[in-house]
Amino acid sequence: MDSQSGCVVVTGFGPFRQHLVNSSWEAVKELSKLGLGSDMEVELQTLQLPVDYREVKQRVARIWEDLQPQFVVHVGVDPAAKAIFLEQCSRNRGYQDTDIRGFRPECGVCLTDGPEVIASEVSMKAVSRRAAVQGVEVAYSRDAGRYVCDYAYYLSLHHGNGCAALIHVPPLSPWLPASLLGKALQVIIQEMLEEIQKGQAQNLVHRKLSLCSSSQGEPTGGLLL
Repeated sequence: MDSQSGCVVVTGFGPFRQHLVNSSWEAVKELSKLGLGSDMEVELQTLQLPVDYREVKQRVARIWEDLQPQFVVHVGVDPAAKAIFLEQCSRNRGYQDTDIRGFRPECGVCLTDGPEVIASEVSMKAVSRRAAVQGVEVAYSRDAGRYVCDYAYYLSLHHGNGCAALIHVPPLSPWLPASLLGKALQVIIQEMLEEIQKGQAQNLVHRKLSLCSSSQGEPTGGLLL
């Protein structure tokens, strides 16, 4: 993944059950207005996904095939949450709750023969420690809930080789309006992109050290000028 190419795609979800206004999409709309910040040299694209397993499977695949993003962030709502949760990993099995069309994946599985767990390349624990947002707590989690947002996350982690994230936001409230959630997303995603760049830099150093160590003792060709 080249940190200087591609775009960042951020998705929210549409209505489901009693959530006629889904705070995840409201937050993503606010983020779209804010952008990722003037110092972030990356294009932001935002999309709404339906709470529909089959449609999500198709759309997530198209996001990775057509847009070829460097990073995808899915944002979902956790009705019981009082904080914003950054999900470290996603699981392949256990999707038993039906979507808005009454459908659930066969055998509750994302991908037949897929790994049981896929983790993001981003350290959500590190990001949660650094992402300071006044008025809302940011924490990390290792259980994304096994619903459509977790399903989308697993698929993105699969298509993107771990270059994806899932953020769960609380429902909207007078003390937690969409504008605050949008600002929180901006801060969190900035930290995620910085975390990716750090990882890339460390990998580059390791590769160079490996090349140096493997070439020790070998004769050098040509003249030194």
